[in-house]
Amino acid sequence: MDIEEIIASRTSIRAFKPDPIDDSTIDAALRLANQAPSAGNLQARDFIVIKNSHTRKMLAEAAFKQDFVRTAPVVIVCCANLDRIKPYGDRGRTLYCLQDVAAGIENMMLYLHSKGLGTVWVGAFDETKVSEAVMLPKSARPVALVPVGYPAGKGVRRTRLPREKYIHNEKW
Repeated sequence: MDIEEIIASRTSIRAFKPDPIDDSTIDAALRLANQAPSAGNLQARDFIVIKNSHTRKMLAEAAFKQDFVRTAPVVIVCCANLDRIKPYGDRGRTLYCLQDVAAGIENMMLYLHSKGLGTVWVGAFDETKVSEAVMLPKSARPVALVPVGYPAGKGVRRTRLPREKYIHNEKW
């Protein structure tokens, strides 16, 4: 697939086969996640790869009982690194590191899709419970959970707004 096809065909997957995922595929996805742009090249993002079924169950509970988090063979906890972003002060802590993580997640999800894997970006969760489940240090803030696995079905293609609703030339 070329990049346009990868972007256009990716959908959120919430049903996964139990098949294991090759470690080298996850490693490549995380390497490419860190190739994303970041404020001052500080790369203020960290990723925790979760395969343990008990921890995935805890993450599903923290994600308001979204069971597909538990059933995915891998869950990647995507975090902002609050220590690494310190040179940018308050704006770095409240915005730049979140942008850094988001850019990395998009790279990762597109790569995994290109390899036939499904993902979904989960932002609805209790941060404290996620932090406890994976024993995050105070310097890490969980931003998203990304369940990863081979799709057990097709994702739903959602409609997009027409261009005139989101593109504004020079003035709003």
